[in-house]
Amino acid sequence: MDTSAQLRFARLSPRKTKLVIDLVRGLPLSRALEQLKVMPQLPARAVSKLLNSAAANARHNDKVTAPELWIKRIEVGQGPVLKRWLPRAMGRATPLRRPTSHIKVMLTDQPIKTSRRKGR
Repeated sequence: MDTSAQLRFARLSPRKTKLVIDLVRGLPLSRALEQLKVMPQLPARAVSKLLNSAAANARHNDKVTAPELWIKRIEVGQGPVLKRWLPRAMGRATPLRRPTSHIKVMLTDQPIKTSRRKGR
């Protein structure tokens, strides 16, 4: 049974969030949460909360009692960019881009066969 959850309009850069989700793709949920707990990157906390939400959806909505859930698919997309201005010297202004992200995750109760190379 597949269960999904999504986080939309997260005030995180999609480029930096992609670096975090690439490390947990295809892992068992418990191992992914342990790995995210020790990561210093800011998106790690948001991804960890999203994975916990997807696990709660699996327990409540789909009655999945599997001892181990696996991350079947996790992806990040670009949301709208908030455009702000920063005042500078001599009356000038510099544009600031505040990117947002849409993160989607799908969990399954069957083990995932990954094509990761061992020893990396």
